[in-house]
Amino acid sequence: MKILITGGSGLLGQYLNKALSENHSILTLFHNHIGNCKDYSSRQIDITNSNQLTETFQSYKPELVIHAAAVSTPALMKKLTNKYVYDINVNATQKIAGLCDKYKSRMFYLSTDLVYAGYRGSMLKEDAKLIPISLYAETKLMGEVKIQQTTDNYVILRTALLYGFGLNHSRCHFHFMYNELNRGSQVKLFTDQFRTPLSLKEAARMINSLVGLDVKKEIINIGGKERVSRFELGERLCENAKLDKSLLIPIMMKDKPEVPAVEDVSMNTDKLKSFGINQLSIEESILDIIRGNYV
Repeated sequence: MKILITGGSGLLGQYLNKALSENHSILTLFHNHIGNCKDYSSRQIDITNSNQLTETFQSYKPELVIHAAAVSTPALMKKLTNKYVYDINVNATQKIAGLCDKYKSRMFYLSTDLVYAGYRGSMLKEDAKLIPISLYAETKLMGEVKIQQTTDNYVILRTALLYGFGLNHSRCHFHFMYNELNRGSQVKLFTDQFRTPLSLKEAARMINSLVGLDVKKEIINIGGKERVSRFELGERLCENAKLDKSLLIPIMMKDKPEVPAVEDVSMNTDKLKSFGINQLSIEESILDIIRGNYV
């Protein structure tokens, strides 16, 4: 297939470039940092620029679009106005959905587990209550709504906490945690926030499998099979990477009032598995990462 990837130099985007290019023709889009987009057919673009988006669709005519571009990191959000975040996460998403509808392209949208109500229990199914409490989660849910209002040919992937080693300039908290522990520094981790984390490499593999299936007009939880706290994920890293577990400092969400208190957005992934997508354990994924098999 001809696949267009937005956010191609992002944390997950660079893994998608590698996974999808093995069997498909890709055009991967980036904004500021080029990352590994330089190794593929790529284009620098501002997705808030409707003319640039339209020209890209006109010239490339993608059969499938994977929309991974978003303002997602809290540090970046603090530097931007709410309007700009809305323009990226909502307005650009609606524009891309409209172009997908016009050019008969299937659209895969990367959403987040943070759209769920974090106080309604664990292992949430796709029809669970949605109450996003951060600007990021709120705009990602609004993006979901805009897509469903604009096109019928979509797949919305509610992505779990992603972990692994970021490629080139990209970094996630797991990468930071590994580096800090490796140099003997302490790391503070929540004991009372629960997710079903998924490695970056596994997320790209799963998405690569899903694009080859006849799936549309679906919302799918895409995450790991194990419900763990941030602290427990740190423990698993220490156990498998032979790092000092005593450097892990347990804290609670009330200790960091500036961080949105999402108690439990662990996800049920039965629907994902119904499409024949199997998951590695956290131990298997971490061993894969630390052995250097992440690229």
